[in-house]
Amino acid sequence: MTEIIELRAGPSRVVVAPAIGGSIAAFEYEGHPILCPTPEQAIAEGTVRNFACFPLIPFSNRIADAKLRWAAREYALTRYVDSETSAIHGNGWQRAWSVARHEPSALTIELEHDASGARAQEWPFSYRARQRLDLAADALAVKLTFELRIENTGNEAFPFGLGWHPYFNRDLRTVLGFSATGVWRTDPVRLPTRLDPVPPEWNFDPPRPVGATVLDNCFAGWHSPATVRWPTQKFAAEIAASPACSFLVVFVPAGEGEIKPFFALEPVTHMPDAFNRASQDRDTGTRVLAPGASFSCTMSISVSRNPDGAPLMESR
Repeated sequence: MTEIIELRAGPSRVVVAPAIGGSIAAFEYEGHPILCPTPEQAIAEGTVRNFACFPLIPFSNRIADAKLRWAAREYALTRYVDSETSAIHGNGWQRAWSVARHEPSALTIELEHDASGARAQEWPFSYRARQRLDLAADALAVKLTFELRIENTGNEAFPFGLGWHPYFNRDLRTVLGFSATGVWRTDPVRLPTRLDPVPPEWNFDPPRPVGATVLDNCFAGWHSPATVRWPTQKFAAEIAASPACSFLVVFVPAGEGEIKPFFALEPVTHMPDAFNRASQDRDTGTRVLAPGASFSCTMSISVSRNPDGAPLMESR
């Protein structure tokens, strides 16, 4: 049976499944789901894409044609999603993480990736990852903080990126707010083609209802935090991240006759296919990790009651 770990603080509850990609199965506030609840079948079958949130390491989003071109070499990568021609979301979400420390309101889990043998196609460079989750509460709000760290345990420098993929609940009245300087347009396989100013139909500064908006795009120059309000339940959330997470991938799927009950806000450190574009495009967010070096960043989701319907904080 899959190990499920529960964290509690004040009126909040977080459920984690370390062995299923280091993923979160639930985040609730006063019994209300903040992240989209994970179906029992997904937990039983280990279907990570249906979990409430999972870490993105050592890269986020897509690498075109599942081929990493780096330092005059080409590396074939595993495609975990059959419908995708790209490699997607790294390999951390497809691996079992081990528990390093468990406290009532905090959890530290770890992953060791050895890039030898068949594992090399997952990612051709060895690394160690650590993810810490901290749940805190006071009289006004609860806050779930994520820290993700990567360390190069190999002998070669390699490109990397970090991020998270949280799914939030959505209904017709859900209000979204965030500010960004631009957005990447995409081709039919959802790879970026050009950076444009944010058009009015994708502008959520000031915050407004998500409504029937359809998006699967990376916003550049994101100014943390983003805000989400659920007027029906009268509570709201702020999603903040380290300055390194200057990109925000927003996924609002199309429905068939009705809206899907979820959307994703993904704070990440780089744009899609960043590493393959680093030599020709500026500001891809590509970072390089030297042997023995490490890098970390954080994301937090703060939730509080919002009786007057006003946003917790206007986008800047």
